[in-house]
Amino acid sequence: MSDPVSSCTARLQQQEQEIRTLSAEIESLKNPQSLSPSPHLEQLRDENTKLKYRLNILKRSLQDERSHCSKSMMNVNLLLQDVFGEAIRASCPELDNPPLVVTPNQQAKFGDYQCNSAMAMAQMLKAKGIKTSPREIAEKIIQNLPDNELIQKTEIAGPGFINVHLKRTFVSKLLSNLLVNGVQPPPLASRKKVVVDFSSPNIAKEMHVGHLRSTIIGESMCRMFEFLGYDVLRLNHVGDWGTQFGMLIAHLQDKFPDYLTSSPPISDLQAFYKESKKRFDEEEDFKKRAYQCVVRLQSKEPDFIKGWNLICDVSRKEFQRVYDCLDIQIIERGESYYQDMMTQVVKEFEGKGLSEFDEGRKIVFAPGQSVPLTIVKSDGGYTYDTSDLAALRQRLFVEKADIIIYVTDSGQATHFQLVFAAAQMIGWYDPQVTRVEHAGFGVVLGEDKKKFKTRSGDTVRLMDLLDEGLKRSMDKLKDKERDKVLTPEELIKAQRSVAFGCIKYADLSHNRINDYVFSFDKMLDDRGNTAAYLLYALTRIRSIARLANIDEAMLRKAAETTEVLLDHEKEWKLGKCILRFPEVLQKVLDDLLLHTLCDFLYELATTFTEFYDSCYCVEKDRQTGEVIKVNMWRMLLCEATATIMAKGFEILGINQVHRM
Repeated sequence: MSDPVSSCTARLQQQEQEIRTLSAEIESLKNPQSLSPSPHLEQLRDENTKLKYRLNILKRSLQDERSHCSKSMMNVNLLLQDVFGEAIRASCPELDNPPLVVTPNQQAKFGDYQCNSAMAMAQMLKAKGIKTSPREIAEKIIQNLPDNELIQKTEIAGPGFINVHLKRTFVSKLLSNLLVNGVQPPPLASRKKVVVDFSSPNIAKEMHVGHLRSTIIGESMCRMFEFLGYDVLRLNHVGDWGTQFGMLIAHLQDKFPDYLTSSPPISDLQAFYKESKKRFDEEEDFKKRAYQCVVRLQSKEPDFIKGWNLICDVSRKEFQRVYDCLDIQIIERGESYYQDMMTQVVKEFEGKGLSEFDEGRKIVFAPGQSVPLTIVKSDGGYTYDTSDLAALRQRLFVEKADIIIYVTDSGQATHFQLVFAAAQMIGWYDPQVTRVEHAGFGVVLGEDKKKFKTRSGDTVRLMDLLDEGLKRSMDKLKDKERDKVLTPEELIKAQRSVAFGCIKYADLSHNRINDYVFSFDKMLDDRGNTAAYLLYALTRIRSIARLANIDEAMLRKAAETTEVLLDHEKEWKLGKCILRFPEVLQKVLDDLLLHTLCDFLYELATTFTEFYDSCYCVEKDRQTGEVIKVNMWRMLLCEATATIMAKGFEILGINQVHRM
């Protein structure tokens, strides 16, 4: 059986298409200039009446379907786009694909949303030789607005902006739906497969802050896609193959000659790597043996494969310590996984005449690219280019991915641009159908605004950084005397939540494209746009009901029976802010910039503070402190705020604690 939500969505889309077609037909019938004199005029008028009847039936059916799908949170912006899209098409049927621009209004006094299409439409009409002002178009759009349950009133401002005021009853109904059904994502027409390639450390090397950014950003993207209903595959493209393994295995043979029978006690792989590199650079005999080891490893001789696996396993244990701290589950598919596929990739480019020789190398020039990809080196070996092409091909044809995201530093942007261009040239995917994207990020800087290093100038080990975060978060909790009110178990939970939550949020709250300054002092500050502030805010919001002796069952019953009143301006502002969550997620889905979600959560927390300061949720006797009145609709606004904040934290990978 098909998924009922998917089939419901498909029916909705089909009906909306019919409505658009019928609307266009009606408009053409209305326009006498488009009709040549005809003896069948009465017949056409009769057809017009029938079309209008069918159109009204379809509209009612569409509203019924929407109400069946109403467990999902509705994207108010998209609903307004549907309404204004219909009005715009009816106003200017002579325009193909007229612009549709609906945005939240930046100033509440002018309304809740704004439609800014009229100016661009006037320009398009002018290009067709039709002179009309944006205000006239705006008036036409308003006249053609279909009946709907969203809009209270509209006003034209300035040259042709249409300010939109929402109906309070509509917003109240959506809030009640959220409280009864929880945070349900909009239905997907079909469940697409997403592959996210992130983290990707190198075997035998320490994970550093660059891997931290990739890991945090990639995991949050995966969580967002999963919440929205996509099938997500997390892939760790580790650097586990190449010439460096020759010197590592040669050094392993010398230092632990019995490694085949007794597992070598390599506790510090970084030091082991440095020792082998030093020998490789200084000892000619060792260098020759290292190259021989590479050849034997690539020939898959069992003893060399075992040595390679031993080295990889030591690294995996170190990586896992980091992943356990950050709550990451990821499937490892390193460069070695694609080795046997590279030959096929090279043959395919050769077979289609898309490769050429250049000084002994085989290279590929993709259209519009000034730099080629090298798919075979002059010594016959493969390259990162070949490996990444093989990985992309496997994800497209074997995994059958609809969306593929690569989360690496921005320095690799040109490389991925070349790989994607070559894949399109050979016909592996059509960018109009399959989304393949590089989500690049800037570097992590120290507080001196230089690349983040230790005092001695070394790269900062990731585990050292996470341990330091734990220490500082415990100091912060003890400063606030939380150790006196929390049990030891609760204190440890709060410590980990604050430490790792603050590190994640500090990264995610900055535009990933930019460099960002790593500062424990700033990220642990409980003022401003930080995880510490938001975690404390969420804990406080949840405590309001607890202190008023209102349990979950009482809130559930109230959600079903109590109307969420929005009469006070701060109630209205908070209600609208809560409902922007689906819009925010849609924007993040489009541009993969997670700081938008962080900004929204901070705005929601500060909007809640304004509401709580102005609107009594619980009224107490001033002498005894006894609760004398509970304003339940306001308690429901508290609950809705906490529900959205908790879901936002979940997407960002931040663990919440109920007591802090």
